[in-house]
Formats: sequence, C-alpha cells, structure tokens
Amino acid sequence: HRPTSPACLGPSGWHLDLSLLSLAGHILCGLICHPDKEHILYPLGCTVVIQELDSKKQTFLRGHTDNISCVVVSRDGVYVASGQVTFMGFKADIILWDFQKKELLARLSLHKGNIEDLAFSPNSRYLVSLGGQDDGSVVVWDVTKREGVCGSPASARSAGNATVVACSSRRDEVFVTAGNGTIQVWELDLANRKIRPTECQLGKVRRVMMCIQANDDNDFFVGTSSGDILQVNTNNKVMTKYGPQKKKFSLGVTALLLLKTGDLIVGTGGGVVALCKGSSYKVMKQIQVQGAVTSLTCRGQGHQFFVGTNECQIYRVNYTSFKEELIAACHKDAVHDIVFPLGSSKVFVTCSKNDIRVWHTPKNRELLRIVVPNMTCHAIEIMRDGRSIISAWNDGKIRAFTPETGRLMYVINHAHSLGVTAIAATSDSKRIVSGGGEGQVRVWEIGEKTRKLVEVLKEHVCAVSCIKIKKNDRECVTTSLDRTCIVWDILRFVRKQMFLANTLFKCVCYHPEEYQIITSGTDRKIAYWEVFDGSAIREVEGSASGTINGMDITSDGAYFVTGGEDHLVKLWDYNEGAVTHVGVGHSGNITRLKICPEKKSIVSVSADGAILLWKYPDLP
Repeated sequence: HRPTSPACLGPSGWHLDLSLLSLAGHILCGLICHPDKEHILYPLGCTVVIQELDSKKQTFLRGHTDNISCVVVSRDGVYVASGQVTFMGFKADIILWDFQKKELLARLSLHKGNIEDLAFSPNSRYLVSLGGQDDGSVVVWDVTKREGVCGSPASARSAGNATVVACSSRRDEVFVTAGNGTIQVWELDLANRKIRPTECQLGKVRRVMMCIQANDDNDFFVGTSSGDILQVNTNNKVMTKYGPQKKKFSLGVTALLLLKTGDLIVGTGGGVVALCKGSSYKVMKQIQVQGAVTSLTCRGQGHQFFVGTNECQIYRVNYTSFKEELIAACHKDAVHDIVFPLGSSKVFVTCSKNDIRVWHTPKNRELLRIVVPNMTCHAIEIMRDGRSIISAWNDGKIRAFTPETGRLMYVINHAHSLGVTAIAATSDSKRIVSGGGEGQVRVWEIGEKTRKLVEVLKEHVCAVSCIKIKKNDRECVTTSLDRTCIVWDILRFVRKQMFLANTLFKCVCYHPEEYQIITSGTDRKIAYWEVFDGSAIREVEGSASGTINGMDITSDGAYFVTGGEDHLVKLWDYNEGAVTHVGVGHSGNITRLKICPEKKSIVSVSADGAILLWKYPDLP
C-alpha cells in the first residue's frame, strides 16, 4: 500500500517512532522475548513491532502485503522470520529479517494462501515453514543460501491437518509437526534433499494439538484442545506419557513454556497461567489473566516471563512471586472514534466494541477502561467542561461517564431506533446533538438531573455519519450515507443549507473561521463548500484507492489530515489543496484521526484495533 507520490516521506520524513498501541493477540506464539533480554517482538497487521522493554521505543519491520500470521526468532537472536496470509491460490510470502540492522534479507515464496507456522533449527541453519490448510505442505529452507532445500505434504491423507511445527533443541535435521489427530517426527536427508516423516504412536489417544515445546532430552511436550499435555520421544517416536489424568485444563492448553529447571508453565484458553511440576503436571501456582493465553515467552533463564492473550493484553510475570503485571493493552476490535479534551494533549479517549478507553499520551499507557459488555460504541465526545464523556452506542442509548473513574452518570434510553451513530456537544455543555442509524438528528437538553429531547430533525434517510457544531452553538453540520450534507440552525431547528454529491459522506470539518466546510466519503474526493450559499468551491482527489473515513483540521486552518481505506495518513495544505506529508504504518482501514490540540502529534485509529501516534511534522 506504499504510495508512489513523491510526497511520501514514510517513517524517515514523517516520524512514526512515537508509538503504536496494539498487539495481534489472536496469533499463537506471536509475542516473543528476544534472546538479548532487552526487546519483545509481536505482529500487528502487516508489521512486526520490535519494542525495547525499558525505554518502550519501537521499531517496525515492514514488507508484508497482508496480515502476518506467524513470527519466530532464531535461538541466537540474529534472524527474525515472519509469514503472512494472502488470497487463496496466491503465493504467501515468508520474510527473513536481520534483527540488528532491522532490514529485509530475503523473501521466500513457495506456499500458497497462508503460512501456518515457522520454526528455526537450533543452530539457525534451517527455517521450517508449514503451509495452511489449502497449501498442506512443509518446506525446509537453507537460511544462509536463502533458498528452499526440500518440501513434502505436511500430513498423511488419513490424518488431519498439521497446524504447528517445532524444531529439535539438539539436532538441526529433526523437527516435529502436529495438528488434528497427528504428530509426526521429520528427519532431513540433506544428501538426497528429502524430508522423511514418521507418525508417532499415540495408542488410543485422539487429540487436536495446539502447541509444541521441545526440551533438551529429545522430548517434545504437546498441548491439546482437550486440556492435557502429551510427552513424545523423538528417538522411538512414541508417546511416553500424558496428563493430567483427572483435572484437565479448562478450554485447552494453548501455550507451553519449558523452563531450565524442568518445570512447565501452561497457558490455557480459559486465561489460566499455571506452574506445573513432575510427570503428573501437578499445579503448584496459578494466576488468572484476561482472555485466552496465546503466547508464553521467557526473559533470560526464566526469572521473568511474558504472557500474551487474545484480548490484546501483555503481562509480565515474576517467576518467584508468580504475580502478573499488565504492561500493555489495547482494543481487540475495530476502533471507531478518538477525541482529545479541549486544549490538552496529555490524554485522549478511544472507543470500540465493549469498551471506551482513556490513554496517557506521554507514556502511551491505558489510564481507564469503561466496559459495557456486548455493545459497540460508535462515537464519543468529551464535554467542554471536562465533567463527562458522552458516547453513542449501537443499542440506541447515549451513555455519559465520568472521565476520572468511569462511573456511569446517566443514560438516555431509546435515543435512536437503529442505534446512535454520531454525537457532538455544544461549548456550554448544556446540549447534545446526536445522529442515528435511521437518519434522524436529535437535539437534547442536559440539566443537572434531567435529559430532555428538544427537537427531532428529519431530513436524512440513512445513517448519520458525522456531526460538527459551530463555535457559537447556533449551527451544526451533519453528514449522512444518503449522499447529503446538511447545515442546521439548532436554535430555530430548520435546515439552512444542503449539499448534494455522488458520495456516501463519511466525515466533515468546519474551517476554524467557519465560512467553509470540507467533506469526504466513498468517492475518494475532498470537497470544499461555501457555508453561506452551499456552493461547491473545489474538489481534490483525496485517495487513489478506497473511502476516506476520517479528517481533522488544525486550529489555525492551515493544514488538515485525512485517513481511510488506503491505510495512509495524509497531511494537506488547506489553501493549496496539496499533500505535504504521507504516513505509512497502518495495516487496517483507518476509521478516524485527530490532530492533538498542541499540534505535537496526530493520533490515528483503525479497523484492526491499532492506535498510532505520529510526530507532527515541523511546518512553516
């Protein structure tokens, strides 16, 4: 998605090195602590994020054309490999990276559709890749020559699909694949360029394998969806033991971590992280985390380890005390809106499915989480007096919360029949203007203990997508998916102007002097309009591909930013109508973006749950 325009200044011209708040938590073993004990790596969309543990500084490895499906680091820490998904029938790339230089070494393409899993041999001579269900093959790559050695179908026709792969911790030529009812030990015959599998004898045990961990004694531990752990010996290809026999782990064993002491740390689908000892896998200590555990990775010898969950949370756990500490968290679903409080850049608020979160900008950490289960928040606004966060929800309710504690202040029930899709507040904090999925615009009067519907404005016939109120609180502009943009008088409650265009309007901004507005939507064009008579002033091409979903303008009106389905953040000169900077970083569709009040940074949010903080460029 890299643009060809000469204005593209990427990470060097427009710094993305402030921060990226998210983690693709659904990827098994996606969170990895580097052997240097100073960095963690994790995927987000098309990007591999490398983060320093102490300074929190982030570096990004970019090169994939679609979402990353797996990441692995070599035992010596020299190489990083990542695989991606792509469309059925197309080649899915594996990229080999140099960790120190943070650069792409090779692009390996043989698999189709999806890379299921990757593993480095103990001495980093080989990289083993496992294709997805539509590909069904396993390939061994020579790391130094950057070429494939040999490949084979990953599982016999009589067995299920292989989904995980792990290399022996002693021999470069031995690795194991496992999946639905199958565990196979493979040996590489380099002279004949062949890999030969041997099916492990499991007796009457039938399991779906979810994760593998190798020890130093030619044994592999395999976690299953049934909640038990199988121990397989690679010499005689036989399952030697399995357990626990009685109390199995709830919702399956989704991650394993073998420590130097011989103890095993088990992560489960129920969010339990347990320390197990002995062949009976007796639980000695356990903690509960939020979401299913997808990654376990140790720092150094295991005095400290990290836990990643499918709720996009990262925990740091001290081995001796066995207490968890939440070090990173983000939305796991699409982020729909982002707002700053009036005149402050230190905090901002985002909303998504199930929750609203307040973030501290300097430290990039979560301050507050307001949870409303099984509901989606479409839009938020912070009242000018700073006393409340008002929010628009898909159940047709407007909810207001205190920004410090997240306490529910009031609920306006049945605010709209098809969900509340847009919301804005007047500068005196006494009125709210809301838009609904049915197209109505409603004005509410907010008192100390009362909420009263003042007027219903019925002009739009489709969902209202954006609302902006003039500084004097006498006028507002609304955009809708019915191809209209309407300026309302919200004192007399009449329509003042209507703009029609061949686009589903997604966003609108008043110029700070309020004599013009700019709009954009599905036609990829940015339109300038005269508020007084509704005439079109000019139209510029806003994107080469995809809808523009969000825009924001600076307080002096000199520049504005846009973002949408081309995954690019663009900074525009308002008067020239030309792009000055382009930011490449998002992997999903950008949903909204805001320039912070002090013009230090730009925050953009996207459909893959990412929040990106961009350094605002130095401009004349």
